[in-house]
Amino acid sequence: MSNQTTMTEFLLLGFSDVPELQILYFVVFLGLYLISLLENLLIITAIALDHHLHTPMYFFLINLSILDLGSISVTIPKSMANSLMNTRSISYSGCVAQVFLIFFFASADFAILTIMAYDRYTAICQPLNYETVMNRRACVQMAASAWISVLLYSAVHTGNTFAISFCGDNIVKQFFCEVPQLLKLACSDSEISEVGFLIFSVCLASSCFIFIIVSYVQIFTTVLRIPSEQGRRKAFSTCLPHLIVVSLFICTGTFAYLKPTSSSTSGLDLVVAVLYSVLPPMMNPIIYGMRNKELKGAL
Repeated sequence: MSNQTTMTEFLLLGFSDVPELQILYFVVFLGLYLISLLENLLIITAIALDHHLHTPMYFFLINLSILDLGSISVTIPKSMANSLMNTRSISYSGCVAQVFLIFFFASADFAILTIMAYDRYTAICQPLNYETVMNRRACVQMAASAWISVLLYSAVHTGNTFAISFCGDNIVKQFFCEVPQLLKLACSDSEISEVGFLIFSVCLASSCFIFIIVSYVQIFTTVLRIPSEQGRRKAFSTCLPHLIVVSLFICTGTFAYLKPTSSSTSGLDLVVAVLYSVLPPMMNPIIYGMRNKELKGAL
């Protein structure tokens, strides 16, 4: 049986051991990070300053942009700092905080996207009841419920993750504290509870995914019954950005966590991690900004 080890820090995987390449990675990530920050801040500012955009859809879009700002700020700055200072270490408490925030922002993202699907369903399938159902108080309550429930879920999940005992080395084969990589360091008899919690998380995410699918089936059924082509086009234009964002979020996350794991780390693992940690926060504002005429006009 492997000796249990009290971890005080973890060693993250670097993109390169060559100093020149480390500086290059720092510059590239800095550029991507600043672009994402600028895009999401523009979305938040445009919606906040334009009273025509003070509607439920844009209220939830502000929530999504805030979450995108948080999610990309959890992993990228630490990786940039490590590249610049030629180090790989992250403290135990820093790793705990990183895992908690990754859980929080990813789960809250999905929760808000699920609520946005309900908003589009109500707007298109029940237009006469839209103002009543999606009033300001209801929107605030739904957003607050999502944030609070996800906060509790993330705290429990993080506590369950770090309740496991670690054996052997402290090398996390990823550029941030990723749970699947942390589980590889766990003692064989202590990771069962975390695997069970991950299965519960997959079931929870699947229920949200099914809700989104059912909502869009009814949305498309209703839109196809609209007699005028202009009406159908307008209805689709309000749903298409959300559908693209949901697809991007689910595809990158699913590919990252359901791909076969191996004992050795490949370049593909790093690329996939970069895609699902950087691509959604950077692309979401572009998708909404380019596909939404009202938001484009405000910007």
